[in-house]
Amino acid sequence: MALTPITLVERTPELASPPTVYNKLITMLNDENSSAEHISAVINTDPALTTRLLKIVNSAFYGFPSQIATISRAITIIGTTELTNLVLATSVISSFKDIPSSLININEFWHQSLSCAIASTYIAKHCGQRATERFFILGLLHNIGSLVLYQTLPELSKQVLMAARFDNEPVHQAEQRIIGFDHSEVGRALSQAWHLPPSIGEVIRFHHTPSEAKSFPTEAAIVHLADIIVGIARKGDDSTIDIDREAWDLLQLNTDILPEIIRQMNKQLENITSVMLDS
Repeated sequence: MALTPITLVERTPELASPPTVYNKLITMLNDENSSAEHISAVINTDPALTTRLLKIVNSAFYGFPSQIATISRAITIIGTTELTNLVLATSVISSFKDIPSSLININEFWHQSLSCAIASTYIAKHCGQRATERFFILGLLHNIGSLVLYQTLPELSKQVLMAARFDNEPVHQAEQRIIGFDHSEVGRALSQAWHLPPSIGEVIRFHHTPSEAKSFPTEAAIVHLADIIVGIARKGDDSTIDIDREAWDLLQLNTDILPEIIRQMNKQLENITSVMLDS
């Protein structure tokens, strides 16, 4: 059988199914008879997850004035959808802890992904998008396919990273040449296997080429721009910006906003990384 993004995910047992608690929560959210108490009870079956979630909602990232002591209270404050996204985020971070350090610094990977999550949310607010909290998970997971490749095809991934480092070849292009598909395709395959919302799968697939996104072009454009901004902030150089022109036109942003996005991103980053990665 030819190796494809779908078969790559399907043949890896630990990736073929969504995180258990997240899967249960999605089922409950689609059940009109489920209540906040039911959702809280499901989360509380996983003490480690419960502890992580309470640390996050009590962190400076949210900045609530009083202590949130229970999952039930957290649901009341931030809502079931945002809490479910936090369950997904923390579960995914926990799932990919064993990536070989010879391939990638996993904390640095999540640092960049969290940066993209924060920048995506800020851009979405600036563009007047509704339910901007959903952009956090879109930004966080946009490169999740890379971790699948590192975990399942480490030797080929090493060749990709060498080409990117020494030949200055874009990673997704090196993946196409060496593996036959890239991390965006793998990420979408994972999102489909996990039955994630269609917007997540499309943004993952087209974050490099947002003008190709058909159903969620604005979401893809926002995460694309956020990803570019993270690169600028990391390198301190915007002379090689490669922004999809259609995405830029769709968002109708002025380049003057870039320094403010970077400032806001850096301001919030330490607050969220200290709790998201300390688990």
